[in-house]
Amino acid sequence: MQNPGTANATPDRFPAQERLADGAQFIAGRLTKGTSGRTHAVVDPATGEEVYTFELAGPDDVDAAVAAAREAFPGWSGATPGERSEALHRFAAVLAERAEEFARAESLQCGKPLKLTREFDVPGTIDNTAFFAGAARHLQGQSAGEYSGDHTSYVRREAIGVIGSIAPWNYPLQMAAWKILPAIAAGNTIVLKPAELTPLTALLFAQAATDAGLPDGVVNIVTGTGREAGEHLVAHPDVAMTSFTGSTAVGKRVAEIATATVKRIHLELGGKAPFVVFDDADLEAAANGAVAGALINTGQDCTAATRAYVQRPLYEAFVARTAELMETVRLGDPFAPGTDLGPLISHVQRDRVAGFVDRARAYARVVTGGEVPEGDLADGAYYRPTLVADAAQDSEIVQSEIFGPVLVVLPFDSDDEGLRLANDTPYGLAASAWSRDVYRANRATREIKAGCVWVNDHIPIISEMPHGGYKQSGFGKDMSAYSFEEYTQVKHVMFDNTAVARKDWHRTVFGDRP
Repeated sequence: MQNPGTANATPDRFPAQERLADGAQFIAGRLTKGTSGRTHAVVDPATGEEVYTFELAGPDDVDAAVAAAREAFPGWSGATPGERSEALHRFAAVLAERAEEFARAESLQCGKPLKLTREFDVPGTIDNTAFFAGAARHLQGQSAGEYSGDHTSYVRREAIGVIGSIAPWNYPLQMAAWKILPAIAAGNTIVLKPAELTPLTALLFAQAATDAGLPDGVVNIVTGTGREAGEHLVAHPDVAMTSFTGSTAVGKRVAEIATATVKRIHLELGGKAPFVVFDDADLEAAANGAVAGALINTGQDCTAATRAYVQRPLYEAFVARTAELMETVRLGDPFAPGTDLGPLISHVQRDRVAGFVDRARAYARVVTGGEVPEGDLADGAYYRPTLVADAAQDSEIVQSEIFGPVLVVLPFDSDDEGLRLANDTPYGLAASAWSRDVYRANRATREIKAGCVWVNDHIPIISEMPHGGYKQSGFGKDMSAYSFEEYTQVKHVMFDNTAVARKDWHRTVFGDRP
């Protein structure tokens, strides 16, 4: 067995390697090794090489992390909002100092182009940290009032306790931040289980929190499998709330387990985002938006544009221009400056995506892509950007989440039909509408059933606005003040304002008695 962090990871690709040399569990402020007795390797999906080997967490590690979080909770929840805010501002500063380390670690484990992690993932995480540093000082109940006779009532918002969170592999750093920051800003403590494929930046994130002065046990990381560490975390009786981001199928399992202890759950699940192009849209803008929206993070994004519905007068021109643009996208080494698109997370995921496209050849037109590149990229989990046209609405490639660089384009005739088709999947996470007509676009934002609807754009997010879905895309919000409130519980406090405590209360309730 290789020691953690020593497997083929060169310093230029993984400058923070030494920070993680002691293991992949971060409990009570320090890194430790897992106790499951099994090891796992993080693999660079661009090369297939192992870059970090570690011992997986078992139930004992989860128990230790929950115990550490539970011990830290009274002190952290009892801190003033100003004290928590100050700690989070220091945290943001440490993240900014280590931005390049985070960007390279994220690119290494995910295969994301370095320019994407430098310009999007890491700055977005720092901004999110700064946002919740400010939000920590704005946790409010409601104004007091006399709503019943001589009684004054008010509402308190309080921290919940220990939060158990599970994050996915597609945006490991940002998802860790989205789970951790609102929870701890509200006074909770947390145990996060990152995907075992991509634990590096979650561990660095927790380490940065401690280095910024957050108390030991406020942020804990356990890196294990979903079946062993994840299910144990969700079921743990000392975990008061579970937050999960991942597939709808696994989200249903999380909800089932959480039911046994009646804990609060927050689910951000799958998506199949429609991209609706009306016949008055700017064709060039829409085609460019489709390519960017479909290929972001190699299509491994639950909000990615996956179903383009194009009104018939623009349909063939849109297909042709989008295919032309896709063919200019440069696949390559994530660390090379000219790379636009990196590999998928693994060969398993690449083969899954290829299977969707290969099966679709029997009922649809593969306009461009649909193949694994050869040559220098053959060892990585690469797949060419793919455009599929003329599939039926009820076909697998239209209805199922592919999670790869694949865009399906279908025509529609009337506005009514386009909006009906946009809503015709079990998902409702994100969507976009493309039109020069403000009334047409406004109708689309009202009628499309999704947690976010962009107009003449697709994919940008901001810390101040919520992210979360409708239907089988889950419930609850990430980011924004809405997510802050997700991690609080509401208490009604009621005072009797009479000068002397009532001694005849029993008569009020039960009437006179002998």
